[in-house]
Amino acid sequence: MTTIQEAKARLITKVKQLAYLYSPDDYFTLASGKKSPHFFDMKPVMMDPESAHLIGVLIHDKIQEFSRIDAVGGLELGAVPLTGIAIAKTPKGSNLKGFIVRKEPKGRGGRKTGNPPGIEGSSLNNGDKVLLLEDVTTTGGSALKAAARLQNMGCKVAGCITILDREEGGKNAFLKSEIPLIPLLLKSDITGE
Repeated sequence: MTTIQEAKARLITKVKQLAYLYSPDDYFTLASGKKSPHFFDMKPVMMDPESAHLIGVLIHDKIQEFSRIDAVGGLELGAVPLTGIAIAKTPKGSNLKGFIVRKEPKGRGGRKTGNPPGIEGSSLNNGDKVLLLEDVTTTGGSALKAAARLQNMGCKVAGCITILDREEGGKNAFLKSEIPLIPLLLKSDITGE
């Protein structure tokens, strides 16, 4: 069995190997529009079998801190593999559901589930307590838009678990929205800064 400390230490190594790029002379433009010498592409990490296991262990450790969570999920594209990882690592007998929030609703989604357009996967109900999942958090803007859509349909957003908090304002943005940001790793864990 993998301990939480082992999972975190090993995930730091995997992120350094598979996801982290540093370019002090030619900055990256991030999805938030910010420019940075640090870039994290978590897709190779989420698609790596060992890393997926480690992420699952760490996500479920965080889920256990809540009295009840009905569903986990988040904004496409980053949250799609994370939702799969979280659901796959769910203990037998759990009723934890998964969902995806599309950036732009498609006309065909949600017909069978009763969810509004753009909220796909399992049926979400008024009063469901959900956790958002995100691969990398910079400003928190995208995940907070997903949170607002979930809140508008009557869900309680208990928090947002992110693989990596870039420590560039996301935590404060979530605090202002009264939603805790729960990072598995911090940028400083990877860069040492």
